[in-house]
Amino acid sequence: MELHADLGQRAVLDTLALPWIPSPMPGVERRMLDRRGAEVARATSIVRYAPGSRFERHSHGGGEEILVLEGTFRDESGDYPAGTYLRNPAGSGHAPSSATGCTLLVKLWQMHPADQQRVVIDTGEAVWRPGLVPGLEVLPLHGFGSEHVALVHWAPGTRFPPHSHPGGEELFVLKGVFEDEHGRYPAGHWLRNPPGSVHRPWSEVGCTIWVKTGHLPASMAPDGDPAPLVP
Repeated sequence: MELHADLGQRAVLDTLALPWIPSPMPGVERRMLDRRGAEVARATSIVRYAPGSRFERHSHGGGEEILVLEGTFRDESGDYPAGTYLRNPAGSGHAPSSATGCTLLVKLWQMHPADQQRVVIDTGEAVWRPGLVPGLEVLPLHGFGSEHVALVHWAPGTRFPPHSHPGGEELFVLKGVFEDEHGRYPAGHWLRNPPGSVHRPWSEVGCTIWVKTGHLPASMAPDGDPAPLVP
């Protein structure tokens, strides 16, 4: 299956308008954002666990990255409430579940095999830093090589000067409305700007976004080989 699989192309989706697709496990559904592969795939999805649903223990050959959007996610290592950021490195395994139900932003098969740091951050307790322009606050979540992941809060009326993303940019709007010269993106929108893209973002009403940069020149394919930027 290929869905928005060309990483050299811009993609914009209102995830709230997408259908829920059943997964192989009862009670677990997905809204697919990008995908290359079948059940073992390089994929970005919104995943919803019904209360009491679970997956059998499985491994993630290409790693797994999670942001808990709603509810409480769980595995044998602990409980992760809304706002928790997780990274399970390539080769790791777990048996995930949710007693009360949860919704997650999930990325699979997109980690460098040498990035072996497991990350668990409760973003509700973490310390934010001033951003590069007045009105911005940044909560760094992870960095490896050229890849950087963070939450960014934009106060109402904040504007950022035009800039480029040599390694691409991907973001998910958590609250408020993010904007640039290409459009207006309320909460629930997912964007992917390809390597070399340029934009001039702002937010009139304020927003909070999850953002990742520097990761698009090569992703890890399900067979373990680097996937080319353009298939």
